[in-house]
Amino acid sequence: MTDYVLRGNMTKEQVDAFLAEPVIARLATAGADHPQPHVVPIWFVWDGGIVWFSTPGRSIKVQDLKANPKASVSIDITEGGLRYKAVILEGDVEIVSGTVEEISPITLRIYTKYLGEEGVQSPTPRSWAHDPDNVILKLKPKRIKTWDYSHTGLAPIPAGVS
Repeated sequence: MTDYVLRGNMTKEQVDAFLAEPVIARLATAGADHPQPHVVPIWFVWDGGIVWFSTPGRSIKVQDLKANPKASVSIDITEGGLRYKAVILEGDVEIVSGTVEEISPITLRIYTKYLGEEGVQSPTPRSWAHDPDNVILKLKPKRIKTWDYSHTGLAPIPAGVS
């Protein structure tokens, strides 16, 4: 059972279905040595209550999260105009480190979401998944905000049409 606050016009089931799609997330962090938010595109897996990311332990986002565990994640798609949907997740991130044998199964699960079973067997993603520097970022949202206007039909007005 999750204890987050869900706000917006999407149900939990709709959020779960949307976050199961291979849409790129944007993770925002801010460290102690630079208050400017650092935003990066990143692959993820949502298990219905926790967002999982895999990243090199030396990355700026990991250094930021060591100093300040607060983060926001934006996942959105658009078809132009007001036809868009988005989920914003906010909360503290736990950095999970371990051996390659402990970390790579989660990393491979994330990669499979985006590359498929066959694609994840390619040499490059396999080598990334078995990088001993990888850590897992675990975000259990305290708040989730949603928008779904994907069916409004309010597309942008084409150029030259008034």
